[in-house]
Amino acid sequence: MKCQRRAAAAAVLIAASTMLSATACERDDNTARLRVEVVATRPHDRAAFTEGLEVDGTVLYESTGMEGDSGVRATDLATGAPIAAATLSGDYFGEGVTRAGDTVWQLTWKDETAFARDPRTLAERRRVHYDGEGWGLCTRGDRVVMSDGSDTLTFRDPATFATTGTIRLTSHHDARLNELDCAADGSIYANVWPTDQILHIDPVSGAVLAEIEAGGLLRPTERTGADVLNGIAQIPGTDRFLITGKYWPTMFEVRFVPM
Repeated sequence: MKCQRRAAAAAVLIAASTMLSATACERDDNTARLRVEVVATRPHDRAAFTEGLEVDGTVLYESTGMEGDSGVRATDLATGAPIAAATLSGDYFGEGVTRAGDTVWQLTWKDETAFARDPRTLAERRRVHYDGEGWGLCTRGDRVVMSDGSDTLTFRDPATFATTGTIRLTSHHDARLNELDCAADGSIYANVWPTDQILHIDPVSGAVLAEIEAGGLLRPTERTGADVLNGIAQIPGTDRFLITGKYWPTMFEVRFVPM
């Protein structure tokens, strides 16, 4: 179902409403509530079914999904100029992406395969098997963090991709964590599929530090053909993040501010 746009718009609204209600019911009273403040916008490839987004220095990595149309690209963060690109064969569905040291890791959805790539050329170096589904990916210090569409995060060795631990959210137990960003302060931001909500997570305790509402970013005319919000990456040295979505025409540079 994740690889297809919803069969009916009503189904999307019902699923999103149910998810938001469930997470709201499990809120800790101390959980902050934030919203996005748009600072700037930039064009986004409308043909990109965005699954992973990461900024490393001056390079923006983006992984895309859909069988027969999955790939990964690297562009200049400031200008958008292409640096490198690679495609997946038609039987793979691309998911999250992260750079860990001298390796770019790219997940696949149900194929239980991670691709290790050269960070400069994105050429494949090797493939590694993992169990279960792959959704989001980011790098926190000496560990890679992975989501699988549940409320649990898995930690992996950045060289071997072997599992080194897991942690479950202490609340929001119905949250389906998708794309991840490991922020500079050590915390994690996660898109919650299929909603417009982002969770700010303490990866040590599993506590949800904040709920961020990111709805209403696209104009009504831009919603046609667009899918869900997905893709978050902090801009190094700033308090700003890039966020976008699947088949979105725009990427937004935002801050997270009190509601």
